[in-house]
Amino acid sequence: MSRKRPKGVLAMGWACFESAAKGRTEHAPTSADYPETVVRRTSFTAGGGHGWRLSALETPRDKPAPWKIVVITGAPSWAEYWAETMAELPQNREMIVVDRPGYAASEPTHHVPDIRVQAEALGPLLKTAPGQKLLLVGQSYGAAIAAIMAAEHAGKVAGLVLLSGFFGETGPTSRWLIDVGTRALKMIPRDLRHAVLEASNQRPQLVHARRALMSVNIPVHMIHGEKDDFAPIEVAERLARETPTRRPIRFVRTPGANHFLNDGPAEQLLSALETCIPPKKAWTFRLPKLPHLGWTRLTTPMAEAA
Repeated sequence: MSRKRPKGVLAMGWACFESAAKGRTEHAPTSADYPETVVRRTSFTAGGGHGWRLSALETPRDKPAPWKIVVITGAPSWAEYWAETMAELPQNREMIVVDRPGYAASEPTHHVPDIRVQAEALGPLLKTAPGQKLLLVGQSYGAAIAAIMAAEHAGKVAGLVLLSGFFGETGPTSRWLIDVGTRALKMIPRDLRHAVLEASNQRPQLVHARRALMSVNIPVHMIHGEKDDFAPIEVAERLARETPTRRPIRFVRTPGANHFLNDGPAEQLLSALETCIPPKKAWTFRLPKLPHLGWTRLTTPMAEAA
């Protein structure tokens, strides 16, 4: 039975303090909740020549699933908050959720402010098995990074989901947290400090994410909670409406949901993600179409007269 991790941004902030005090990179190690056959910790070397060792959680499978779901988390970036959802994933899907550079068990120890650098570093996550398709999910601050990744790796990503996307403009809760965090940067734990720095300096970089959305030629889905007081739904809707894209952006309003959709029942989030995966086309056998043979009827003057 998995333990319940602190939910919501305030509880997650307190978990950062508790983890820092105990010298842990996770609030509650996932290995204590799930066997490695269900959810396991893994690591990989960052792309872009950065050489950082990045940590992630993955769902192991005996053979590659038809679809791989890659999740780029928000800020603070803790993959463990997706563990409950990952454990409920069906066997015909696999998922990997990353601790972004500068967070949790991932290197480096310093803040990585440029979302383009983060997109470079996270590129190796998009590796797939032969015949496997990939759904890329960017959560909150990770939405802008995922958009850039999808544009830079055209042909590898079959679909893009911007989940509770944070696009520079704050809601009441995030505005208060950033204001308090900015005043206490030297006193708060590393992961909270990096989250404050990211959220308060994202807006000038959104031009890169917007340009990426304009260039991708894959289905793009925006899923947002109607009661999101961290990243206002109106901002995401405006971005979807005003950004000229090669395909229309599908916008999904989630009634009663807040910013942390992965805090809710796992089935609800998994169902929402499943709607972003096109159904497998049924194979049907059709007889080959025979060529049309035109016959010319020969007539005689007597026949025509008759």
